[in-house]
Amino acid sequence: MNWVYFARLFRTKFQAGCLAKRLEQDGWIYGYHDPQLVEIYRSRRGKYGVRFLP
Repeated sequence: MNWVYFARLFRTKFQAGCLAKRLEQDGWIYGYHDPQLVEIYRSRRGKYGVRFLP
């Protein structure tokens, strides 16, 4: 399986964490499959991003 990267980078880890939680929670609300794993990563330039395994 390959990681799917969300298209936006955030300045703070908190902002990326909010998106990660939303990805985890929206599956059962909207009726699609939850991602297997959601992870926050730090880019080389110091910004934070979200990636997940579908």
